[in-house]
Amino acid sequence: MEFGIYPEASGLEFLKTIMMEQYLRQLIAIEFTDKKEIFTGFLIDYSDDWILLRNNPVDYILDGFVILKNKNIEAIHRDQDLAFTEKVIRLKGLKTSAEDIIPIKDLSTIVNFLTNKYGIFQIAKKSAKSAYLGKLLELNEEELTIDFLDTRGQFGGELSFNPEKIRVIEFDTDYINSLKLVIPENQK
Repeated sequence: MEFGIYPEASGLEFLKTIMMEQYLRQLIAIEFTDKKEIFTGFLIDYSDDWILLRNNPVDYILDGFVILKNKNIEAIHRDQDLAFTEKVIRLKGLKTSAEDIIPIKDLSTIVNFLTNKYGIFQIAKKSAKSAYLGKLLELNEEELTIDFLDTRGQFGGELSFNPEKIRVIEFDTDYINSLKLVIPENQK
């Protein structure tokens, strides 16, 4: 079964809400008009602006969570392959729960929650070429500033982003949790 969502078309917001409700706690794929990457995961929650997935990056593996900006969505779908992958994941005993739900009302709510609960998160803009790990330093209407965490677990200084340009937020992944292990105690 495949459904396309075209945010520019009028009258489809209701259809999108029905589709999202139908797919709750199921493995889905989300495609964007302006991103090559297809995001696959269990739909945990959604709001007008954001979608929370339990990330399924490859095969039958769950790895952390991804929050996607609900913008330029081309299609949300679930097919036989995704249903089979979901079946295998569930047979392995991996599941989603109400504890996976986090507040996704707006960017400020999201990053403040992630900062308090997880400390480190990763953000990406439209391009999938670069992603930035770090901890929140400041967020206001003009910019989001993080203390950048490099690939060796060292904080490397401030990076600032236009909050409107942030499209993907990841947290609690194996990669992020692995780097958190080598951060010196006095910098956590």
